[in-house]
Amino acid sequence: MKQYNINNSRLLLLSLFCWLWVMSALAQNVSISGKVISAEDKQGLAGVTVNIKGTSTATTTDFEGNYKIEAPQGSILVFSYVGFKSQEIPVGTSTTIDVILESDTKLEEVVVVGYTTVQKKDVTGAITSLTPKDFNQGPITSPLQQLNGRAAGVAINQVGSEPGVNPTIRIRGITSLIGGNDPLVVIDGVQGNLGLLNQLPPNEILSIDILKDASATAIYGSRGAAGVIVVTTKKGSPDQTSLEYSGVLSVESIAKKYDMLSANEYRALAEKRGITGFDLGGNTDWFKEISRTGYTQNHNLAFSSGSKNFNYRASITGIFQEGVIIKSNSENYIGRIQATQKAIDNRLTLTYNLNMNVLNRNYNAGAIGGAISTRPTNPIFNPDGTYFIDNTLFNYTNPVARAREIYDNERFNNFFSSVRAEYEILDGLTATLFGSWRKENREYGSYKSRITDFEGRQNNGVARRSTNLANERLLNLILNYNKNIGDHSFGITGVYEWQKQIYEGQNTLGINFPNDLLGVNAIQNAGSFSLPGDQTVYPNSYKNDRTLVSFLARANYAFKGKYQATVSFRRDGASVFGANNKWANFPSFSLAWSATEEDFIKNLGIFDNLKIRAGFGVTGNQQGLGPLNSVLLAGNAGNTFFAGQLIRNFAITQNANPNLRWETREMYNAGIDFTILKNKLSGTIDYFYGTTKDLLFGYQVPVPPFPFGSITANVGSVLNQGIELTLNYNLINTDDLSVNLGGNFTSIRTTVTELSGSLPDGTPLKTDYVGWGGVDLIGVGGQNNDMSYLIKGKPLGTFYLFKHIGVDDNGNQLVDDVNGNGKIDQGRLSEDRFIAGQVLPKFTYAFTPSARYKDFDINIVLRGAYGHKIYNARRAQLSLLNRVGQSNVLAGAADIGMVNVNDASATDYWLEDGGFTRLENLTIGYNVKTSGWKYVSNLRVSFTTNNLFVITRYKGIDPEINVSGGGGSGIDTGIYPRTRAFALGLNVTFK
Repeated sequence: MKQYNINNSRLLLLSLFCWLWVMSALAQNVSISGKVISAEDKQGLAGVTVNIKGTSTATTTDFEGNYKIEAPQGSILVFSYVGFKSQEIPVGTSTTIDVILESDTKLEEVVVVGYTTVQKKDVTGAITSLTPKDFNQGPITSPLQQLNGRAAGVAINQVGSEPGVNPTIRIRGITSLIGGNDPLVVIDGVQGNLGLLNQLPPNEILSIDILKDASATAIYGSRGAAGVIVVTTKKGSPDQTSLEYSGVLSVESIAKKYDMLSANEYRALAEKRGITGFDLGGNTDWFKEISRTGYTQNHNLAFSSGSKNFNYRASITGIFQEGVIIKSNSENYIGRIQATQKAIDNRLTLTYNLNMNVLNRNYNAGAIGGAISTRPTNPIFNPDGTYFIDNTLFNYTNPVARAREIYDNERFNNFFSSVRAEYEILDGLTATLFGSWRKENREYGSYKSRITDFEGRQNNGVARRSTNLANERLLNLILNYNKNIGDHSFGITGVYEWQKQIYEGQNTLGINFPNDLLGVNAIQNAGSFSLPGDQTVYPNSYKNDRTLVSFLARANYAFKGKYQATVSFRRDGASVFGANNKWANFPSFSLAWSATEEDFIKNLGIFDNLKIRAGFGVTGNQQGLGPLNSVLLAGNAGNTFFAGQLIRNFAITQNANPNLRWETREMYNAGIDFTILKNKLSGTIDYFYGTTKDLLFGYQVPVPPFPFGSITANVGSVLNQGIELTLNYNLINTDDLSVNLGGNFTSIRTTVTELSGSLPDGTPLKTDYVGWGGVDLIGVGGQNNDMSYLIKGKPLGTFYLFKHIGVDDNGNQLVDDVNGNGKIDQGRLSEDRFIAGQVLPKFTYAFTPSARYKDFDINIVLRGAYGHKIYNARRAQLSLLNRVGQSNVLAGAADIGMVNVNDASATDYWLEDGGFTRLENLTIGYNVKTSGWKYVSNLRVSFTTNNLFVITRYKGIDPEINVSGGGGSGIDTGIYPRTRAFALGLNVTFK
């Protein structure tokens, strides 16, 4: 047997130690990468924690689900994500580990509910939560476009495709007359209006939570009546560096045009009608001359990095639109940065956000009306090359000159910023100090030269310029306490909040310029400072402010995960209201029962998940009021010559109302969330019933005793009720193929329940049959042309019209004498009127199927609205044959045969079915395999088409018109053309 001496033994031990050390070092240097996807839709999961078990070493997945970590061989990687079952995978020799996580019905994602977050399983109110996988894709220029059709009870209305003009949104319908119907927007704690949302890059949104019922929105008190949109933006991840680019390029064409007469058709119709003197030898398609192919580009570059205690994310975005009408365009540049720092043993978290955008847009929609109606027999140019002007027609405008020479520009320089300091005082007790600052600077300028239109020619150039500034600050102190004691879970939130808003601006006008070279940039060159009749308007300036102070308390309770309750109380004080009503209270409560936690429900074998919710809340609305609407005001009342001098007059312009207060909305909500068929079919059903009381509205009052003839007061009420249904069915789910069928349905009824009442001093305020929208049709007098009305007991926005019964031999419209008294009675209360339909849709729906085959995927949004009418005023204006010889008419005008409307009456002849079904969005994507690529971890290419087709009986160019509330709702007076877009998209994540 071979013997080892002591020196050989030491050498052997030293060699063994070195070998183990080298192997250990090599193991620590193994780089593991891969992708984490969801078992349900096979899409990448962002934010999954990848941890080396038993250590503090961890990372998170990026937006596409990719991760990278260094781990020793033999160690175990733990993959965990809220709402999914965790997985543990040992590290072997492979450097690539891809993971599929299955959902855990016992765990749910986090939902932002206002000033704090809760797990979705503990939500008791009506909230819709959306993440990027739910968003619409393609040439997105506003975050609202990402949501269109994706949430029940949320109506997003895009009227036309004018660059820089964003959609409107209504959550659970229209509930106010002048108080405002836009929801409150909250971005990472910063509060504002829809303008705040449109200052955010669509690609930088991590999640959107839409708070719909009053038990959820009451947390925002006097600002929550119209709903709340809570946005959480993307942030950097610890131990991960990322560089991402996304870009979209779209080509857009006009989906539908008005079918106007060509020059030869116009000549033939004019000859048939015996009209002469109109033919100037032109053969002009005016609309073609001012239109073009449109383009949209959207570019976003984002980079992020982080360590254990610090992370950041920064991005720059450019959104560029070239409209289908010449000289209409928009450029929007957005930059943002977010940084998070942890300190004091991770008990203190500091978060900073800064978002800035510069928006420049040129409008030219005003050229469209003239291009449609101008005679096609007119030339564009005179023989000498100057623009042709027909001096025989009053107010004649050459559409091409108007489109090419107009300057109509709007520029914004905006920013919003916030700082949050969150400190964990004790386990479960957190104090947060949050402050935000928002500024908006809008500059508007327009110049009409001598060749643009009648006003410009008559006044030798007209320049207008205005500046509007907004300065909004917010500060709140938040205390959150969460505690679990056995089967009991508690959450308590207390908030003090202070808001200050300051608005100021000025307007200037000038005419009679020596030339058109400098225009709006040198108003001092004007020969006259104001137009006749505008002396009381220009120049002017203003400055006002408003302050809101709030106190809030909220408590959440859960027992055994079966029963949940939420109670909140908010007290708001606002400077904009009358001296007698500065403060108001906004309580709410809601309950939920997770029924599938009960054995007797489990034993049924039907439900995988079943939750029943109910709640009540009171919210307020102050959008429609200015800071000085409750006080007595005096203003300029023109000039008077006295004793040979020009003396400025002043008069009362507004009555005081010390009792002016919030509109209040009381809402009840009952809902069911369910999952059946082994989690294949899931859905939500909500029923809501709400009343808006103390409606803000303008009323006529006697003079005297009042010094002014109208007053803003709280009198009427509106009833709003409806049902929302959301369904999602996972039809097929295999490794290579998945098919998902989703959709939602909403039915809302909004009824005017009261319009009249009295002031506290007993002065009656009676307003019935209020005109809600109308236009002065050509051939119709200007006094009785209302089409839609507010009528007690009827839907909000009811068409109350005269009845068309034919056309006589002279082409005059015949109107039915409904009450049989031998004449057509005019006026709002005429008994010859009848209720012909409603402005607002009775129901809306969306069908959102999606499918995936290996690396290909397809997403579709098909949506529609039905049960409402549209008054086609533009068609009426373009169909009257008395226009022939002076302007163009529709190709079908001769078949209608209506020369004139001899009664000053809006009839139901022009009232049309507004229902439609639109293929809103279709996106086909392909995820390129990037394994083995050195610098790219994810690459996706996509093709999107928007507005591919519309199924409708409506005869206008698009059935989606203004139905956002207020005058003009439901009436088509002409819109910027709706486009059909085809887009290519590219998303790249670099290593």
